[in-house]
Amino acid sequence: MQLKYSVRGAELSDLYKIMVLYRAIAARSGGIARQADEITEAHVRNFIERCHEKGIILVIEDPSNPETLIAEVHTCSPGIRVFSHLFSDLTIAVHPDYQGKGIGSLLFRTLLQEIESKHPEIIRVELVAKESNQKAIRFYKKFGFRAEGRLEKRISGKTGELEADIPMAWVRQEQGPPF
Repeated sequence: MQLKYSVRGAELSDLYKIMVLYRAIAARSGGIARQADEITEAHVRNFIERCHEKGIILVIEDPSNPETLIAEVHTCSPGIRVFSHLFSDLTIAVHPDYQGKGIGSLLFRTLLQEIESKHPEIIRVELVAKESNQKAIRFYKKFGFRAEGRLEKRISGKTGELEADIPMAWVRQEQGPPF
């Protein structure tokens, strides 16, 4: 039986569910920059509230257990007038047990469609990916993001070595979205 996944806007009431999701990812995959003990209530509350005020935050629930979130994505405006045309700090999180099932693609496609339809003022979306996370970089490129350089020795890996972060951006095209 094929499970049906649906995307919805996140609410502040999802705070603890998002914390559980992020901690599971931090503990197993290293796909997010924070360590499990750095994923605090204050941190999650902060990005939920910022995204409600000036951005987008979406989640996907486990269809067999709606109390469990299996994926989340958020991005928002930096809140400075000169950057009012962009969303930054894009973060996507898919539980390791659900990766490779098209959930990240569904979430990302929905995010970009929402930007296209509900945020005409946004012409640029930015994110940063660890150079060693080539799977993520390929994923972002599939959705029209382009690498825009390298930030050398910016992030400390699990073994303590310093590696480059790769800044990437999606820029709205006049002819429509790349998906």
